[in-house]
Amino acid sequence: MESQQIEQLGDALYEALVSRSVLEPLSDRHPGMILADAYAVQERLMARRLAAGEKVIGKKIGVTSQAVMDMLGVYQPDFGWLTDAMVYGEGQAIPMNRLIQPKAEGEIAFVLKRTLKGPGISAADVLAATDGVMACFEIVDSRIADWRIRIQDTVADNASCGVFVLGDRLVDPRAVDLATCGMVLEKNGEVVATGAGAAALDHPANAVAWLANTLGAHGTALQAGEIVLAGSLAAMVPVAAGDNLRVSIGGIGGCSVRFI
Repeated sequence: MESQQIEQLGDALYEALVSRSVLEPLSDRHPGMILADAYAVQERLMARRLAAGEKVIGKKIGVTSQAVMDMLGVYQPDFGWLTDAMVYGEGQAIPMNRLIQPKAEGEIAFVLKRTLKGPGISAADVLAATDGVMACFEIVDSRIADWRIRIQDTVADNASCGVFVLGDRLVDPRAVDLATCGMVLEKNGEVVATGAGAAALDHPANAVAWLANTLGAHGTALQAGEIVLAGSLAAMVPVAAGDNLRVSIGGIGGCSVRFI
């Protein structure tokens, strides 16, 4: 795609974010769009957000579990950027007027103590570079109408990231089996999803290694101090005003959020 088209699409996604509106799928309007084009659009979108005062504090990995792949019809991982304007703390309320068509995912967040730069990063390297892990929610949101997305659409839209919520407990990743730890997601007191760490590319550290190596191919590193969301451990759960959610992950802890 030409640079002018990429800028126009990135700007359109930014305006949709600000105005809480939706766009028709970019991949329908531009059938020749390839993944590299989509990441270029994402870069333009994020440039607009950073110019408005946001600061990058981490990355997210998307489409790592079979459940999410099947829901979206997208069958390969992707990544997006996390900023300080997206983060909420344990138990905080998220106003629905910040979101468009949100869904909640229970995930494991990694907090890095050392920089990771691929290629050649392994899951063991990820664990050695991690200060701690915590339970978290990613509240995914799409600026594409009715979630009618292909991989190009979600990538361009910053991997469909809305906001995220971090638990209040940081755990040594070597103190828990991250592959077998079970996850339970409750909505208004009812269990609506279950999963395990292995849902994220067989082990959440594999997902972080994939990201480090993918970014490394483009000369970018995961920086010490960054937060990395390793991907959903179960299907996405739609949310609305008045909903209260809690995710519990064995050996790691829990995270709660409410929507107003």
